[in-house]
Amino acid sequence: MNKRIIESLRAGFPRGCRVELLRMDDPQAPPIGTRGTVIGVDDIGTIHVSWDNGSGLGVAYGEDDCRRIDNG
Repeated sequence: MNKRIIESLRAGFPRGCRVELLRMDDPQAPPIGTRGTVIGVDDIGTIHVSWDNGSGLGVAYGEDDCRRIDNG
């Protein structure tokens, strides 16, 4: 994974920011529109989220999509 992409993801999705799920290609995915709090971004670009419904699935860079919903 490109280091600049990881740095950009970490800047755009800092720990504690709020996100909304737009797309996730996983049978265990939370429903689209589920909101959660970012725990962090790992070295392969996965945005780890504590979803409000209790799920802990990460948002995989290039496969899934979420948007930041707080004022950041």
